[in-house]
Amino acid sequence: MSGPYGYPAQPGFGYPAPQARPSGATAIIAALLGLIAAGAAGYLPVYFFLELPSGFSIGDLPGLVLTALGLYLLAALLLMIGALSAFFRSVAGAVLLVLGSLLVITAVLLEPLAFNGSYGLYFRMQFEFETFVAIVRVVMFAVVPFTLIFALIPPTLKYLRWRPSPAQPYRPQNQLPQPRGW
Repeated sequence: MSGPYGYPAQPGFGYPAPQARPSGATAIIAALLGLIAAGAAGYLPVYFFLELPSGFSIGDLPGLVLTALGLYLLAALLLMIGALSAFFRSVAGAVLLVLGSLLVITAVLLEPLAFNGSYGLYFRMQFEFETFVAIVRVVMFAVVPFTLIFALIPPTLKYLRWRPSPAQPYRPQNQLPQPRGW
């Protein structure tokens, strides 16, 4: 059986088949984890700047320390904007979450070098949980990889790209469009 203009007829009384809406669970998880990572990444430089002794300027810090702290701040900004954009179903949100996560990973790998320490000593000090800053860092270490993974997986991108098709006007099967006259 053929429909109008010789195309195969569609089942369903003249309505096109509805599109299945993808689940947004992975995008929401990525956005929530991004908010947690943004809070942790933004807390670290703010805490460091507040703990500077009086009479000591930010300009007195070595360049590598400033770079690590700047990476944390930029990552926090990107993660925050990315998480909010992902809540509003924007693909740019996933891209910003990925970029922010990569900046946090870079800052974490740069931080022991900035303070003239070794990676073993740095991570051992963090996982002893002696200070609140160490707990914040460990939470950040745990959340950022999952943010990166959840922002990159196909269901997240599928959900963020999905747009419903516009509603088609009802036309019974086998009825040709009526010619419009004057």
